[in-house]
Amino acid sequence: MTQLFQFMDKAREDPGKLPAEQRRIRFEEIYTGYDQQQAGDQAGRCLQCGSPYCEWKCPVHNHIPYWLKLVDEGRLLEAAELSNQTNSLPEICGRICPQDRLCEGACTLNDGFGAVSIGAVERYITDSALAAGWTPATRPPAVDAGRVAIIGAGPAGLGCADVLARNGVRAKVFDSYPEVGGLLSFGIPEFKLETSVVRKRRSILEQMGVEFQLNTTIGKDIGFEQLLQDFDAVFLGMGTYSGIRADIPGADLPGVQMALPYLVSSAYKALGLGGTGDFIDMAGQRVVVLGGGDTAMDCNRTAVRQGASGVSCVYRRDAANIPGSRRELANAEEEGVTFLWNRQPVEILGSGAVKGIRVVSTELGSADGHGRARPVPVAGTEETIAADRVIVAYGFKASPAGWFSAPREAREAASAWSRSEKATMPAAAPTVPRKP
Repeated sequence: MTQLFQFMDKAREDPGKLPAEQRRIRFEEIYTGYDQQQAGDQAGRCLQCGSPYCEWKCPVHNHIPYWLKLVDEGRLLEAAELSNQTNSLPEICGRICPQDRLCEGACTLNDGFGAVSIGAVERYITDSALAAGWTPATRPPAVDAGRVAIIGAGPAGLGCADVLARNGVRAKVFDSYPEVGGLLSFGIPEFKLETSVVRKRRSILEQMGVEFQLNTTIGKDIGFEQLLQDFDAVFLGMGTYSGIRADIPGADLPGVQMALPYLVSSAYKALGLGGTGDFIDMAGQRVVVLGGGDTAMDCNRTAVRQGASGVSCVYRRDAANIPGSRRELANAEEEGVTFLWNRQPVEILGSGAVKGIRVVSTELGSADGHGRARPVPVAGTEETIAADRVIVAYGFKASPAGWFSAPREAREAASAWSRSEKATMPAAAPTVPRKP
């Protein structure tokens, strides 16, 4: 167990990382992780703030200072139990969550001393606990708890299944992919998250009583109405799979590729699975990626590993304003990606195939509705970037299936149940006004 002011004697030390020359040719995780001593030393740097900013900045409000203290004290299994109370996938979040923008970015020590390496410790906790045989505590299935169908085996579906299983409710998860994880397995490359980690979580969930039916598309292989008849409730967790297209001339040219189909294609090949389409290979190609988020970084780094002759990333703001992780930006730069900041695409050039992309320089102006500086094109600054392939990574939007709004009867039944429940509920207690 360490002292309160250990952060003054021990600097932040990130996990080991494979050299860039090795990473450029491998689809495997680049970080080596902590051992027990390293995890304890880094966890012991935590100040145990009375009002922990890291916990509030975390989207699921993990009990971060508390499980850091448990790691510092060598109480691994207790740390794992506490970590899993608020997070169904801590070993995954420890790998891919943008801690630099969230918990670590809010760490009190981030100003001058180096934030506590929360993500790496989070990964260590569950990886080590699982290796020691730990599994989450569950209640026995209750006879009258009913059954729940979950559509989608991505993060939302897996999280739902985990919470239900812990509370004694039987769940069955349906997904169209041949593996669980959704974009965890098919959208995030293995150099960030190896599929073996996701498969391990599937095994845990199966031990907890969760069933999986994969290679199954709801609305095609099984009707949604059938699920409503066979289960007491249905959870919809299908994700957002429709990419936002580039609204510029030439966006429909052969050689212009949307980010998600490209990453899914690469994942199928890396996993040795039969794909639903041809493999999209960037070997020997001059690749330009449009976008500045984590998906753009995944495309950049995947193209590098496929042997592209050059990879450039075009973003209309500067490096300080990217929506993605600064850590992923640094990794991409180390692996040889060229970043062209303050460039806005104007037109994709070519006739029958991509030959290049025309861009205009920008400068940052007033803030938009989201508080981000608007990129303003600068007249007379157009230039052409040679390219053989263009990957559009502008983000995603919801793409609900046709049956999503179809089950009117189910909605009406749920509404009727809600009204009947309210009718039998006791009247609310009067509100006591606060003193001025």
